[in-house]
Amino acid sequence: MSWGFLRDLLSGVNKYSTGVGRIWVAFVFMFRLLVYVAAAENIWKYDHDEFECNIKQPGCENVCFDHFFPVSHTRLWALQLIMVSTPSLLVVFHVAYRENREKHHNQKLYRNPGEIDGGLLCTYLISLILKIGFEIVFLVLFYKLYNGFKIPHLVKCDIRPCPNTVDCYISKPTEKMIFLYFLVATSCLCIILNLSELSYLIFKYSLKCYLKRYKKKQQ
Repeated sequence: MSWGFLRDLLSGVNKYSTGVGRIWVAFVFMFRLLVYVAAAENIWKYDHDEFECNIKQPGCENVCFDHFFPVSHTRLWALQLIMVSTPSLLVVFHVAYRENREKHHNQKLYRNPGEIDGGLLCTYLISLILKIGFEIVFLVLFYKLYNGFKIPHLVKCDIRPCPNTVDCYISKPTEKMIFLYFLVATSCLCIILNLSELSYLIFKYSLKCYLKRYKKKQQ
């Protein structure tokens, strides 16, 4: 899978982000995207082929694997990375709209089209809320699908066509567990960064409005 489009998206958004937002972009690129592409994807590459049950009943291994891993970890992580990054497109589109509006009117309508104020501030806040929402939804989804954030060494399966309860073994469970904890931890840290940026922007805007009202009263 090519991740060039996501890299370009994150690079473009970086121009319009706050300081905390730039940390989030760097964090997503370095500790999530690169780790996923370089290591995690390879660890789960042959997950189905290396899943073994102590019985050779035709179809038994397939239904057991599907029961315990209804969605591939790597595909779910890939979807999570895409979903938490795409809300940034709202900011890029809004800035592009401002620039096109200036070209259409052939005059300077904004001090800086990429400055986070007015309507762009609302768009930026919405993008942050969407990022936080997607992160939480995927964490809950992971927890529900896999019965917690753990990779067992052994699972017991009694689903037809298995004739009885059989033992099935997951390959490299310890290695997978380490990466699972790492990716969950980075997801939680991204939520904290987004919440920090959201709080910072709301506080900054509230302070700005308060100072404007205070000046008007003084006048």
